[in-house]
Amino acid sequence: MTPPERSEKLKKVAIIGAGPVGALAGLYFSHAGWFVTVYELRGDLRLPENRALGTGKSINLALSERGINGLRNIGDEGSALLHKVLDETIPMVGRMIHPGKVGEEGEAQAYDSVHGQFIRSADRALLNMQLLDALEERENVEVCFGYKLSRLRLNEDDDAEAELIKSETGETMKVVADLIVGADGAHSTVRSQLQRYSKMYYEQTYISTLWCEFTIPPHPTTGDFQLSPNHLHIWPKQTQMFIAIPSTDNSFTSTLFMPEPFFNSIKSRSDLISFFNEHYPDVLAILGEETLCDQYFANEHLPLVSIRTGPYHYSDRCVILGDAAHAMVPFYGQGMNAGFESVNTLFKHIRAHPDDMKTALQAYTDERQPDAWAIVELAMRNHDEMRSGVTKRGYLLRKWVEEACAKWVPSLGIKTLYSMVSFGNERYSLVLKKAEMQAKAEERVLGVLLLAGLLNLGWRVGAWKAMGVGFRAGWKALTER
Repeated sequence: MTPPERSEKLKKVAIIGAGPVGALAGLYFSHAGWFVTVYELRGDLRLPENRALGTGKSINLALSERGINGLRNIGDEGSALLHKVLDETIPMVGRMIHPGKVGEEGEAQAYDSVHGQFIRSADRALLNMQLLDALEERENVEVCFGYKLSRLRLNEDDDAEAELIKSETGETMKVVADLIVGADGAHSTVRSQLQRYSKMYYEQTYISTLWCEFTIPPHPTTGDFQLSPNHLHIWPKQTQMFIAIPSTDNSFTSTLFMPEPFFNSIKSRSDLISFFNEHYPDVLAILGEETLCDQYFANEHLPLVSIRTGPYHYSDRCVILGDAAHAMVPFYGQGMNAGFESVNTLFKHIRAHPDDMKTALQAYTDERQPDAWAIVELAMRNHDEMRSGVTKRGYLLRKWVEEACAKWVPSLGIKTLYSMVSFGNERYSLVLKKAEMQAKAEERVLGVLLLAGLLNLGWRVGAWKAMGVGFRAGWKALTER
């Protein structure tokens, strides 16, 4: 839409990136009375020709409390956008762990057997489109597609300036704003430009696992889901796994995660069919050989990156959000949720310091950096849990004990790590500390119980031995009379 006449008093923010986090940030700034311009490198994904191109980020999103809370606090009347988003999601009450045998449904593991809380499957593209639609309904917002950021100038004597290139023409344009927000993803240009002005720590880790996406279509006859629609389905295989997340069209967005050498070893259709026959025969039975091969060889095999950096801002001129600040592997389902929470956290500090952006951004970095580093770590740890831990007795025992304590002795404050991360808004860094303290306490309790059990067993064995010795001595005394 055409922007309104700009008021000299209206603060201006330039947001680089129109993905879910950038679009949400635009809504927050708009409702706070800023003039908002959002610049996106790609075309408008609401246009069919752009959706067909794909973005490499079509893994369905798991929307949980932190993301919901981010949508809840935009400032729109009655949280209208939140309700619109939730209407297009599918509740997932737990995991369904598949052994990989044809005809076997799998074992359900509830996310929260105490309070019945659940996460939601959300289509990434649809959610992004809903946010963009809400943005363009605002009078103080302009969204510009096909613009690439080339340079930032953040000198303290002048306003922040962004230099952008229009993709279609190669034309260079300079944009001046009170604040520049980088929400341009894991390979953020804003972040790389920010490093010219701030002494930033930067750590990037690629894990050895790649991912390839598949789609399990609706049942060819009935049109229904081919698996339980209210679970996140996992086929754990120790070093690899296949997952499936429900979509609103009765299909499943599915992903194969496995080490790169495994991908490299599959060179032909027969190699792929043999591999799935060995590891995922039930998936093969559902997809069929032709569909499986077509999707595997047509879709990219993409890497997974984890990023820790900081600080997240420079002076009062620039700040980064979402994957630009804290990209993580997808195994906790917290990437978007953490990004939405970062927007909410940023605005908590902007509202607290409305006339001092430098203090607000510093407070944001101080709070958010340890929390973001914590969830990046937790996401990496959950990779092992999903591909192998969910089938181990130790994991299942610990989960049962923690849920039993939460249900029957809530005063202890014991919860599963998953419930603290996914169903609450407590800071990630505090959740991580609590989980580590809780794990140590559980180990001590289990150690005491084990010792007590061994002592009890030893006493019983000793008593039986003593009774045996006494009986033999008594019998000998009687017989020798």
